[in-house]
Amino acid sequence: METRLRQRQAPWLGLAATLLPGLVQAAELDGSQLSVWWGVPFAGILLSIALVPLLAPTFWHHHFGKLSAAWALAFLVPFAAVMGPGVAWSSVVHALAAEYIPFIILLTALFTVAGGIFVRGNLHGSPGLNTGLLALGAVLASFMGTTGASMLLIRPLIRANDNRQHQVHVVVFFIFIVSNAGGALTPLGDPPLFLGFLKGVDFFWTATHLWGQALFLVGVLLALFYAIDWWYYHRREETRPDDPTPDTVRVGFDGSVNFVLLGVVVALVLMSGLWKSSVVFDIAGTEVGLPGLLRDIGLIAVTLASLKLTPAGVHENNQFSWGPMQEVAKLFAAIFLTIVPVIAMLKAGVDGPFGAVVRAVTNAEGSPNPAMYFWATGLLSSFLDNAPTYLVFFNTAGGDPAVLMTALAPILVAISAGAVFMGANTYIGNAPNLMVKAIAEDRGIRMPSFFGYMLWSVGILVPLFALMTWIWFV
Repeated sequence: METRLRQRQAPWLGLAATLLPGLVQAAELDGSQLSVWWGVPFAGILLSIALVPLLAPTFWHHHFGKLSAAWALAFLVPFAAVMGPGVAWSSVVHALAAEYIPFIILLTALFTVAGGIFVRGNLHGSPGLNTGLLALGAVLASFMGTTGASMLLIRPLIRANDNRQHQVHVVVFFIFIVSNAGGALTPLGDPPLFLGFLKGVDFFWTATHLWGQALFLVGVLLALFYAIDWWYYHRREETRPDDPTPDTVRVGFDGSVNFVLLGVVVALVLMSGLWKSSVVFDIAGTEVGLPGLLRDIGLIAVTLASLKLTPAGVHENNQFSWGPMQEVAKLFAAIFLTIVPVIAMLKAGVDGPFGAVVRAVTNAEGSPNPAMYFWATGLLSSFLDNAPTYLVFFNTAGGDPAVLMTALAPILVAISAGAVFMGANTYIGNAPNLMVKAIAEDRGIRMPSFFGYMLWSVGILVPLFALMTWIWFV
């Protein structure tokens, strides 16, 4: 029999129950009753991320946090007034406790641990070395997460190319390969796959069913990158004679204790998925299990231990700063809040405002269409958070992991591939994308705007996704 530990009601909650009973007794958000207009704040934060850095870069640099908070309030205030404080409160608590806080704790741990490892020495950014680093990152991404692999390798990759005139393509392909495509083989690689693991998908299922798609995408991208980088590298005056990183130190690692801490992060994530506990804490209608709670506490301890044990010189040499993490935390706080009604409307299925999207993934005779699942999951993952988008279509396909891993295996492959691979289509498709962009800009690389980046993704990735559709999903 399941044991449930519920919070003791504090005195102020008793007063709240008298004045605003809806705050204590949460209500379920019915997406079928919502209007598409509730998605305006979410569209607003996306457009702000896309346009404001391009039109007013100085304003964005100093006020992106305030702008994010403004869009969050533009959703929360009218939502509470129309739906009632109970629905608003339970929606906010669920977004924070079940999604945002665990998400940001894991990202912070990976960001801190990877930022505490310094690759000393000068790696020379030739086409062969750059391609090798991208290939290494693709392998590491499935075992230490796309965030961990990205934070570990982006700084040495930038230093290796700091004497070259053209560096943007290096970072763009790094986002394509390391921050996204490389994380397709295990639940540790990307949050959508981890959610599937928590739902009952076997740990090695993705590796045995997505290896072909992942190998194809990563292989083609590496070959294409090598050709582009070779062309740039052999142009006249591509490399500057004065290399900012001197060849005076032997290549090696500093802050190696963080490799041990990285192993602890992996163990904590695995523990939270494999350990089934009956102890559940109810927080305003949101259930938080004991394994997840201990995982988050452990990750916070790992973060603090990394900051304590990492020599100060490592952070200085890495030019480690909290700027990229703060940007991701503030922007995704607004995204996770304003996305609440959008996800609810998608979960409503054919009865919701986005019923056309759900109907589009089903053939006329009622059978699921793998190609449409791939593109619907992928396109929504490009602009929504790919983890809840994965869950929406996981549930749309029936939500039974035993069936999805067997009879409907092509559908689960399509959902998984769309969520992971197409997160590379925009800067906001996957959290490491923004972090890599911020670090590159901190190093003086003029990264493309939101739409400028999409020119790269539409021109390179979308044709590859179309080819993958023809090979695997038709």
